[in-house]
Amino acid sequence: MRRPRRPAPRPADLAPASAAAVEDFRRHLAAERGLSTHTVRAYVADVCGLLEHADRMGVDDPAGLGIVNLRSWLARQRASGSSRATLARRGASARAFTAFAARRGIMASDPGGALGTPRAQSTLPEVLQPAQAHALFADSSDSDAAGPDHVARCVRRRDDAVLELLYATGVRVGELCGLDVDDVDLGRRVVRVLGKGAKERSVPFGVPAGRAVANWLRDGRSVLATTSSGPALLLGRRGGRLDPRTVRRVVHDRLAGVPGAPDLGPHGLRHSAATHLLEGGADLRSVQELLGHATLKTTEIYTHVSGERLKASYDRAHPRA
Repeated sequence: MRRPRRPAPRPADLAPASAAAVEDFRRHLAAERGLSTHTVRAYVADVCGLLEHADRMGVDDPAGLGIVNLRSWLARQRASGSSRATLARRGASARAFTAFAARRGIMASDPGGALGTPRAQSTLPEVLQPAQAHALFADSSDSDAAGPDHVARCVRRRDDAVLELLYATGVRVGELCGLDVDDVDLGRRVVRVLGKGAKERSVPFGVPAGRAVANWLRDGRSVLATTSSGPALLLGRRGGRLDPRTVRRVVHDRLAGVPGAPDLGPHGLRHSAATHLLEGGADLRSVQELLGHATLKTTEIYTHVSGERLKASYDRAHPRA
């Protein structure tokens, strides 16, 4: 019989010194590093788990945290069946915390520098084939297909804009939902995106995405907008800023109607956009800028190529082809 999962520890469950250190760490991640709410929550949960484990080993103050405690915690995670990706993330959380604590004088030294963790396996993301992408947007081209209900037609307009922007720009779902009306320049076909670490970038988009956004602004947003809508570009049915969960549902539902298409979420459209750009001849550095990756290494996952493209490149470039 499967044992029920223990609830994740919270700062309130920790000894006072540990709880205070976690709260300082939370503020550092949010205010100084500008990380997203989701990322801060994940880091804090990991560190709470580490400090709870250390407390069971007799260390109830971060000042006494050592490499033995860090390794024991990760070993316990490994024994409980955590994946390589999870172990890599938790190791990164632990190192970020000990480095922070050492800088702030909470710890005399930083034991995290000696902590080794397995690298997460780099699996190739599943993507749409170009023909499947065409089929997806052929389905989204007729917004009146939603029926006679005016609100339903407006939601359809919004969903068209969501799909077009995700694929055209490769933005993350949180970045998409965070867009304001003034972030979109329809004349220049450029959108201003606030990415990870509060870094701003400008991303171009094509004519179909521009048309979908214009249709939404003209025929849809004003119908759903309320006094609480503020400047949000994309709105839910009740007029609030569009929720990422709704975006995920929209993508899953639309892709379900494309024969043979994999069941992807918004991040799958981001992967597809990057892959199709590279297969179309875009250079890796440009794709890095478009996606908002901090390093080129992150973008390199998209350098997988089809056999046909590899052969064409060889025939075109090799002097003895």
